[in-house]
Amino acid sequence: MSNQDLFTIGSRTFSSRLLVGTGKYKDLTETAQAIENSGAQIVTVAIRRVNIGQKKDEPNLLDVISPDKYTILPNTAGCFDAETAVRTCQLARELLDGHNLVKLEVLGDEKNLYPNVVETLKACRTLIDDGFDVMVYTSDDPIVAKELESMGCVAIMPLGSLIGSGLGLLNRHTLSLIVEQTKVPVLVDAGVGTASDASIAMELGCDGVLMNTAIAHAQNPVLMASAMKHAVIAGREAFLAGRMPMRAMAQASSPQTGYFFR
Repeated sequence: MSNQDLFTIGSRTFSSRLLVGTGKYKDLTETAQAIENSGAQIVTVAIRRVNIGQKKDEPNLLDVISPDKYTILPNTAGCFDAETAVRTCQLARELLDGHNLVKLEVLGDEKNLYPNVVETLKACRTLIDDGFDVMVYTSDDPIVAKELESMGCVAIMPLGSLIGSGLGLLNRHTLSLIVEQTKVPVLVDAGVGTASDASIAMELGCDGVLMNTAIAHAQNPVLMASAMKHAVIAGREAFLAGRMPMRAMAQASSPQTGYFFR
């Protein structure tokens, strides 16, 4: 893929369309190795679960995932209401010296981790008014996605399936509808299980894919990180190339005339 195939989120421009998380690895060494192998430039961090300086006596993730090398994307994982999510983003901005790019997720319950759209919309309004660039995790509902875009979110992040499920993209049609109507980047967030899922998301025209469990819970996370890097590139190239038409009947690959012998 050309180095000129860049995409922009808010005021920041990137070449890698794979975004990765930092949770669920066996240790910080494996975390660093997998992220390095993924080629990702954006690394998302759950502020309520990972230490990035708020706990002075514990290992700091930023010691192995340097903000000088990666764009750190604080997320609000573990938040179940707008008020908690907003406070978490404000804490992240304080810890990261004014960094204003955040991934908002407000969950509905602890069992399925499905987004609470009402609380998500409420948090978005507050954060955008407070100067944040909001990348927002949401349901795969085109109407909700349109509302979030109109509010000023810098990226729409519909789920492929439930967080951590590995079930892949369960409703490609609604994802396609969101991609078609949305002018800001659309990134699949949640549900990717293996490389083919990432490729399919990109083939649909998504601008990127965010994942954590699919890499961290693979039998070989470092190798899976590399697989995901190549899957995102392959899917993006396939989208740009344009797939052949689907046909109900066979069509020979070779012409039916001009044989060397009969």
